[in-house]
Amino acid sequence: MDMKTVREQAREQLKGFCRVCPVCDGRACAGEVPGMGGVGNASAFKVNLEALARIRLNMRTIHNVKEPDMTWTLWGKELSMPILVAPITGSSYNMGGKMTEEEFIAEMVAGAIKAGTLCMTGDGADPRMFDSGLKAGAENKGGTIAIIKPRAQDVIASCLQAAEEAGVLATGMDIDGAGLVTMAMKGQPVGPKTFTEMQEVIATTKLPFIVKGVMTADEAEEVVRAGAKAIVVSNHGGRVLDFTPGAADVLPDIVDRVKGKAIIFADGGVRSGADVLKLLALGADAVLVGRPLVIAAFGGGREGVALYLNQLKGELLQAMLLTGTADVKNVSASIIYGR
Repeated sequence: MDMKTVREQAREQLKGFCRVCPVCDGRACAGEVPGMGGVGNASAFKVNLEALARIRLNMRTIHNVKEPDMTWTLWGKELSMPILVAPITGSSYNMGGKMTEEEFIAEMVAGAIKAGTLCMTGDGADPRMFDSGLKAGAENKGGTIAIIKPRAQDVIASCLQAAEEAGVLATGMDIDGAGLVTMAMKGQPVGPKTFTEMQEVIATTKLPFIVKGVMTADEAEEVVRAGAKAIVVSNHGGRVLDFTPGAADVLPDIVDRVKGKAIIFADGGVRSGADVLKLLALGADAVLVGRPLVIAAFGGGREGVALYLNQLKGELLQAMLLTGTADVKNVSASIIYGR
């Protein structure tokens, strides 16, 4: 199996929901929510890629870096790369339903584990979507991270307890789902949280808690003060609010405020190993990848997911060799041109 075959098969499986474009940049699917696109004119989807494209890497080839270390440890779990699968749900209404939700998340989780990394499982308009992720987590103890939408406090508490019982590595909330159109359409209430509500949620679980969807430095400080062990700098793939900046645009300011106080993930527009290295150089500890892995899963199942993740890993290795970067855990901002 190769990525060309995976993409050809995915184009058939996702017909009408994803065009499997040569570059997944949101142009062809603008406004298709539900679907795989970005909300409105998809500017918030597109700007994630544009923000990364503006960054240039300094090429250095006279150095002693021969075998870069790409391993990264998260809460005691050693991973083969600082690249994780983002939480994605909605096989039926976002991807066409050729795979059930349970089948989809099972392939994503298995593919991530096969590549030596982790999959975050998500939540959606049908509560069974969260349950499908927990089932995959229970079958792969410590191999998943369960992310819940910003639902009512009692519902979240119940979901977090179920996540603990399933044996997931960590849990969290994609607070950026507060205004999701798909949730509203299905009668599933979600909304913003106050600082006190965030404290209450985080206090209900013994697991490390991640807050996904942080796009400002002040809110990064706030969620860390509330007890979050990690944040994800993300605009939800441009699916909730048009005209936001890209994740790479806001990442440096957030890093300045909370680096060392919490683990920092960056999510948005990663399409190559060089993109991964750019985000690490800007201060992220690890990155998440979303839409390209939907294509990989529908086109090749777990093998396709592992294939794509390993492709990113190979590209990251090459980028590290050509910038003199020895270790993903210590990436210098000096590899970025102009910094």
